[in-house]
Amino acid sequence: MNNNIPPITAPSRWQLARRAARMNPSVIREILKVTERPGIISFAGGLPSSKTFPVAEFEAACAKVLRDDPAAALQYAASEGFGPLREMVAENLRVQAASAGLTWQVDPAQVLITTGSQQGLDLVAKVLVDAGSRILVESPTYLGAVMAFTPMEPEVVSVASDDDGVDMEALRQAAVAVGTGEAARFLYVLPNFQNPTGRTMSEARRAALSTEAARLGLPLIEDNPYGDLWFDAPPPAPLTARNPDGCIYLGSFSKVLAPGLRLGFVVAPKAVYPKLLQAKQAADLHSPGFNQRMIAEVMKDGFLDRHVPTIRALYKSQRDAMLEALAQHFPSSNSQPDQSLTWNTPAGGMFLWARLPKDMNAVDLLPFAVDKGVAFVPGAPFYADHGDPRTLRLSFVTPSVAEIHQGVAALALALKTYAATL
Repeated sequence: MNNNIPPITAPSRWQLARRAARMNPSVIREILKVTERPGIISFAGGLPSSKTFPVAEFEAACAKVLRDDPAAALQYAASEGFGPLREMVAENLRVQAASAGLTWQVDPAQVLITTGSQQGLDLVAKVLVDAGSRILVESPTYLGAVMAFTPMEPEVVSVASDDDGVDMEALRQAAVAVGTGEAARFLYVLPNFQNPTGRTMSEARRAALSTEAARLGLPLIEDNPYGDLWFDAPPPAPLTARNPDGCIYLGSFSKVLAPGLRLGFVVAPKAVYPKLLQAKQAADLHSPGFNQRMIAEVMKDGFLDRHVPTIRALYKSQRDAMLEALAQHFPSSNSQPDQSLTWNTPAGGMFLWARLPKDMNAVDLLPFAVDKGVAFVPGAPFYADHGDPRTLRLSFVTPSVAEIHQGVAALALALKTYAATL
């Protein structure tokens, strides 16, 4: 046997696909690297608080799953997902809609378990988007969705939005391309405690959007990872419950149980479901069956009804701490929107949206903030086009109340230092 074969030294010709050029690193992920520096208080990440992870319940579920049916739990599984978990998802959505006064009979056969709701976005893009397709998003919108859609080479169009959600007149103008008459493939929305703004679409706007989308024949992609994280009152009923055949609904277990398990779900009309399933089979065959069985075991007997209120209480206290700290360090802000920092008051979720004084830029502010020991995410990358450089996203769920007060004080000092350079 010849062990002295010389290595091949000729250069290889790797030719990247055209779509690869459209893939860019996540701005948020790059900023999170900065927060790994010792002493940095991070308002940047969209990470749930690890204090909310039900470790004891998962430990017990893990033992039970391995004891009762280890062969099935560790074997390849159905691409659609674990049947009992799909049934739980369907029933939970039916109950939520009923509590808001709507009837939504979700068929478990329309539930597809995904590897995080992010995979649901990827599957939607693969199945519904062609190169040059016109797709609509809120302004601003979830950066991860734009990243999932972009490799399919669509034309991503922002639809003007306000505190109540998508503007109806702007939607009508954007739904059909001027000149070509090409209809948009879909509108992507996050109605509940949106990432990045934390805003919630009002009941009146949901009703108007559902009616207008149906009139236009415009499908809706409804992403709802934060809907269970309300503070004082649940949000209005889902858009999908109003027109199930005209919507695809995405949900996640990451925010109410644990993100490390990487499980979410899609509820899709029967006209679309088979192709989403085929796209998933091509992507990963199935989401981890062991994880699905663990989640189903933890969720049985109404665990979420007992667990999620503890998350809401924790996050509300942290939101209140951030609002208190902002009011303390920027006392005249909201009455002088162009002269100082302004912000909203989210009714749930994990994020608060702020805006800098006139002529300031959040990207330019960030190094000053990091120098003072605090980090945030500039808001401009969350816009598909015409990003507002004055905006920034502040996450309040990971730092402690003491760290929130310390971090906001540092942000105020950073803003003062930055302003002195202008």
